[in-house]
Amino acid sequence: MFRVVTTNGDTDHGATSDLAMDALTRLKYADFSWRIEEYHRGIKQFWGVERCQARRAKAQRNHIGFSIRAFLRMECHCFALGISWFQAKLDVIRHAVRTYLANPSMLLLKAA
Repeated sequence: MFRVVTTNGDTDHGATSDLAMDALTRLKYADFSWRIEEYHRGIKQFWGVERCQARRAKAQRNHIGFSIRAFLRMECHCFALGISWFQAKLDVIRHAVRTYLANPSMLLLKAA
């Protein structure tokens, strides 16, 4: 068992069976676990993996697979351009809105 105190005063606790583990190795594994947390948050928040409304197992697997594929493609895009997920998503939305406003395919009707 070990406890790590962060610079802002928070504490993280962990357990390992490796008795020879040093502080640097613990930090390395803490970084790995944080990256996994970021991945799960991103795939839920930005790529809608949990929004599948299908009932069949195959359709759910397809949805999850396509969400992961979209995540990986966007991650490569963000890495290549040096931008965040937020910026990448905002760029896609802005482009879609600009395209629609330049040539609207459907007009909204006013309610009577």
